[in-house]
Amino acid sequence: MSHLKRPAARRVAIIGGARIPFARSDGPYATASNQEMLTAALDGLVERYGLQEPGAVGEFVAGAVLKHARDFNLARETVLGSKLDARTPAYDIQQACGTGLQAVIAAANKIALGQTESAVAGGADTASDAPLGVNDRLRRILLEARRAKSAGGRLKALARVRPSQLIPDIPRNAEPRTGLSMGEHAAVTARAWGITREAQDELAAASHQKLAAAYERGFFQDLVIPFRGLACDQNLRPGSTTAKLASLKPVFGLDAPNPTMTAGNSTPLTDGAATVLLASEEWAEARGLQPLAYLTAYETAAVDFVAGDVAGGEDGLLMAPAYAVPRMLERAGLGIEDFDLVEIHEAFASQVLATLAAWEKRGLAPVDRARLNVAGSSLATGHPFAATGARIVATLAGLLAERDAPGRGLISVCAAGGQGVTAILERN
Repeated sequence: MSHLKRPAARRVAIIGGARIPFARSDGPYATASNQEMLTAALDGLVERYGLQEPGAVGEFVAGAVLKHARDFNLARETVLGSKLDARTPAYDIQQACGTGLQAVIAAANKIALGQTESAVAGGADTASDAPLGVNDRLRRILLEARRAKSAGGRLKALARVRPSQLIPDIPRNAEPRTGLSMGEHAAVTARAWGITREAQDELAAASHQKLAAAYERGFFQDLVIPFRGLACDQNLRPGSTTAKLASLKPVFGLDAPNPTMTAGNSTPLTDGAATVLLASEEWAEARGLQPLAYLTAYETAAVDFVAGDVAGGEDGLLMAPAYAVPRMLERAGLGIEDFDLVEIHEAFASQVLATLAAWEKRGLAPVDRARLNVAGSSLATGHPFAATGARIVATLAGLLAERDAPGRGLISVCAAGGQGVTAILERN
């Protein structure tokens, strides 16, 4: 009996990234669709790395969390509207806030297995142009009218429509299993882990200050593509301080004494898009491109937040990275102390701090704060759900390359549904 020879996994290089500045919802991008934003980011990447010729890219993988029906083939339609070769295959992927990083992982797997030489991964989301659903009762009536065999049958069905049924269903940032918003879940977790208001505000202020410093020294010059009048992230507040944040009123966890979560230490609703170019070493060498870093490991996890978070326990909605990272590090034979840089998606300051505490509780060394989110993160940039993972990958790869020395970076992204996506980047 013959057996197919299993190919050796190849190293996956991160060549670079491109994104548009992130904007607050209902602002400069209020009328920009997911496709328009993602196309702008993809075109920026194509121009920067000369990817216009036929067959330059093997595949495009991207997604969005808030999608209209017209976005059912978002990645492919983006390719067709971009400067990338129209014959480039594309497909959508979605895992809530982990979408961008999962897109990177999906693309990387094909490169590692030799199924393609290069790929672009990314994501986009608009909170401004969120889809409005038809009231479910009205939807059922309309379907019944469509199925009717006669005009009389259609009129009979439509006669049951009531004014209240004409009110659209507006998307809510709430978990279907609990009815709680992400912020309310995070507030429960913050209480369970004893996360203070002062610590949250300190982390939020640092995020803004670090992002401002990164822009000032030109770090984002090769990463951010101006779009609709914006040249940098609109949510950035360079003058943010702990004292200023301390004046804001709590907005989550108001059902319990001493709430700590405010608009300032929570991520705002955001519009934006980001992309990353990945390739084999051979592809990069043939084009004279120097990889910024290599994607060497990744891990996902999920928690039962219904029995945990809702019950007031430590396993909250956004705590899956507390399990994914230790598992990934054990498999890689590494500890937190082996990382020069650590990137934790800042959905909320409280969630970052709870994750750090959970890692220590599970036996990992404390994270050196000087190595944490050194160019700012989601609290300052904003968080267009599906774009964040690609933003972080490109940013971390750039930071590792900037050091011009061997190094290693950790990525941790929490996601709705009690999930987490994590990864390791290395430069050597």
